[in-house]
Amino acid sequence: MQVHEAIKNRRSVRAYKSDPVPEQSLRKVLEAARLAPSAHNDQDWKFIVIKDIKKRKQLAQAAQSQSFIAEAPVVIAAVALNPERVISCEVPAYAINLTIAVDHMTLQACEQGLGTCWIGAFSQEEVKKILNIPDKYKVVALLPLGFPADSPRPKTRKSLKEIICYENFNQ
Repeated sequence: MQVHEAIKNRRSVRAYKSDPVPEQSLRKVLEAARLAPSAHNDQDWKFIVIKDIKKRKQLAQAAQSQSFIAEAPVVIAAVALNPERVISCEVPAYAINLTIAVDHMTLQACEQGLGTCWIGAFSQEEVKKILNIPDKYKVVALLPLGFPADSPRPKTRKSLKEIICYENFNQ
């Protein structure tokens, strides 16, 4: 699959088959995160792979009872190890670094025929407790991973004309 095709076909999956994720596919998804760029190449992150059904159910509860999270045979938690670091553009480094890494994972998953859904609606405190994450770190995203059990709806996106400016910002 070409990169453009993966970008075009990637979607948020909210229904998963119970089929296990092949270990080779999971490794490719995790390798995509490892290869992602980060500010100063610090890679100030950890990715926790959760396969245990009990923990997946707890994570689903901690994520505003989004039950489909527990349906996915794998959930990956993306954790920032240096959440206080702000880069020169006045943005937290983890917000950029982990966004890139998780997006790399979503595209690699798509190439593997797997579905994902970027989850940002969850209780930071509860997820840390479930996964034994020290308070000083920050969970940035949960990423359910598995074979889609639903059919894709057509994507609706704004036109380039609506979102692109040249030379200066304009409304």
